[in-house]
Amino acid sequence: MHISRKVYGENWKFRPDGVEKVKGSLKYLTDLSFPDMLVGKVLRSCHAHARIKSINTDKAKQLNGLYAVLTFEDIPGLNGFGIVEPDQPVFCEDKVRYIGDAIAAVAAESSIIAEKALALIRVEYEVLPVIDDPEAAITPEAPQIHNKGNILHQYSHKQGNIVEGFKDCEIIIEETYTTQRQIHAYMETEGGVVVPESDGGITVYMGTQHGYFDRFQLSRILNIHENKIRVVSSPMGGSFGGKDELNVQPYGALLALKTGFPVKIHNSRKESIREGLKRHPMRIYMRTGANKYGNVLAHSVKIIADTGAYSTLGSAVLECAVENASGPYRFPNVHIEGVSAFTNNGVSGEFRGFGSPQVVFALEGQLDRLAEKLNMDPIKLREQNIRKIDDLGPLDQTIIPTNGAFEALEAIKQSKIISLKGKKTERNKWKKTGVGCAITLLGSGLGRGIPDPGGGRLSLNIDGRIEASFGVEEIGQGILSVIETLLVKAFNCQRNDLQIVIGDTELVPPSGSTTASRSTTMIWLAIERMKKPFVEQILKAASHIIGCPIDQLNLGPGGIWREDNQLEISYQQIASQLEEPLVVNVNFPYPHSSDAIQKGRYLYSFAAVAAHVEVDVLTGKVRILGLDQAVAAGPVISPMGYLGQIEGSGVMSIGYTLTEDCVMERGEYVSKNFDTYFIPTICDIPLEMNVEAIETIQPGDIYGPKGIGEIGTVAVAPAIASAVHNAIGFRCNQLPVSSELILRATEKERGRWGEI
Repeated sequence: MHISRKVYGENWKFRPDGVEKVKGSLKYLTDLSFPDMLVGKVLRSCHAHARIKSINTDKAKQLNGLYAVLTFEDIPGLNGFGIVEPDQPVFCEDKVRYIGDAIAAVAAESSIIAEKALALIRVEYEVLPVIDDPEAAITPEAPQIHNKGNILHQYSHKQGNIVEGFKDCEIIIEETYTTQRQIHAYMETEGGVVVPESDGGITVYMGTQHGYFDRFQLSRILNIHENKIRVVSSPMGGSFGGKDELNVQPYGALLALKTGFPVKIHNSRKESIREGLKRHPMRIYMRTGANKYGNVLAHSVKIIADTGAYSTLGSAVLECAVENASGPYRFPNVHIEGVSAFTNNGVSGEFRGFGSPQVVFALEGQLDRLAEKLNMDPIKLREQNIRKIDDLGPLDQTIIPTNGAFEALEAIKQSKIISLKGKKTERNKWKKTGVGCAITLLGSGLGRGIPDPGGGRLSLNIDGRIEASFGVEEIGQGILSVIETLLVKAFNCQRNDLQIVIGDTELVPPSGSTTASRSTTMIWLAIERMKKPFVEQILKAASHIIGCPIDQLNLGPGGIWREDNQLEISYQQIASQLEEPLVVNVNFPYPHSSDAIQKGRYLYSFAAVAAHVEVDVLTGKVRILGLDQAVAAGPVISPMGYLGQIEGSGVMSIGYTLTEDCVMERGEYVSKNFDTYFIPTICDIPLEMNVEAIETIQPGDIYGPKGIGEIGTVAVAPAIASAVHNAIGFRCNQLPVSSELILRATEKERGRWGEI
């Protein structure tokens, strides 16, 4: 496993939090303990769709060791939460919409007492029809899950004339693709501790991707000022999008304020699967046409997304899917429409890739089919249709000039995996090998005109350290390494000259959400904006103290150095003599397209993927022999972090492609734990995983590094599916490409095993 890089990112360093993690001294928030701490538990609905006729908590309240029982009647503020629309009840009052909807919460001396209390709460239901098919949900005759109807959101994009475009096509491919529900499977499930404070406020120790927005949502529920709520996150536990939305925070907060004691609340893995967000399942109807030369002339797409019971970020996921349904290509005639439907199938929400892996699986499958019909090399077909440097973005919006798509594809053409195509390397007649590729783009930032603030603060502490404060969260992605590397380079200092502060709303300024692959670019831009005024202030202070002209001074390790490479004054000496604090703040909007109509993203990353697989036709098992990714995302800041992000994305996508499927039947999870939901293990990771970092950017690009936290997840599934077809001739229109699916397909197509 290696990363190739050419421009930036020259230093391999340990992560700032690496040693603590390895030693085990950095705690999971669910391992925290406080004096007199109680245990919180939540009673959840056992029905996917039902009216609540009555809730009786009398027997539970009589239990010794129980401190509180709460229902909807005990909420002092808004009974609802949700990033976009607060339509998910904290406690259901009259109706439940999925198995997992909250009815009541308790706080007790122990987990055993809390569980007994839940068992004593009596809820009477009137069971309603379960809506588990998103297409059926949007029909006029379907029972309504919400008063506003079963359609959360509709979104479309058109360019050119789709009808005339198809008239000129000589080859048309029309297929239906389906993708499944995926679990985030982070190491630490949702949970933590909420501590009541003497001023009537609380401190929330829980994993999050946006502490400030958690604070805002909790303030509405608790009916207290935001400034009385402190949210503290941790570099432990993981997220992948699943902790951007509230989960158990409201219950811990309500119970802590009610009892006056700290409350720990922590989902078990089964509870997390039942109640947590999932990747949106989608059904995608795609019709793509080209002329005989391989020029795609028309592309029509219809997307049906199953958003589950509540809004959360379902509308944004749908819009991102529409945005990416034409990929990094310039098709002259496009018509893409999408609808996100409410069902009783749990809750779908934010997940790494944000609606893109689903549609890119379909899009790249279409291009492979076109290439086959045209008897054309699939890479050449892609080259012929790929966007150029100054082309508009996928929503016809102005984007930063970039040749990333072409450069990524050119790089993957040179990979060892692509050179193996057509060369059979089977170990025996039952094991067939194949090679496939795919390419994609992914924008960073929220886009769509959504407020997307960036910001940060630099200061000189009294102990002589340069403090950098950002309202971002370290959730395992390595943002601490990025911040440290950028600061060391900006101020020519050492690690021990710095104090980095993140993940605590009491100590950091707002910087927007740690989502949408935006944090690295945001921090780069913030430091670039703060660097000049901060250096000017600190040199001016040093000059005044030591009586030396500013133009003879520079920042260096430990303090201010003269031009003759002599340390003149330490940062601590400067700090001790300052008459007023040395602080620089910055606030700015994250870069977005200026086009008024679509208000799409402005910054994009690109990736091309090559996969080498071995298919065992006796068992249907697919083994990944190699996975190469070429990623065009600007300068590499932290090489180890970059490699970890792309490799980690690749492994997560191997699971999504081959084995992971959170199965539901009639609104109930069949996959209830990891014994029935199969994530990749070390045995599933290919021995050959290579990353080519394309760091070149166009002249005038002042935005530095682009996001890589998600791009590595997007095109892996279609590359593997293409390789499976190359191995055994089976084209798969659904995910996962399971062993059972391959066995059924090969048996049907080949007749009997001996002829395979």
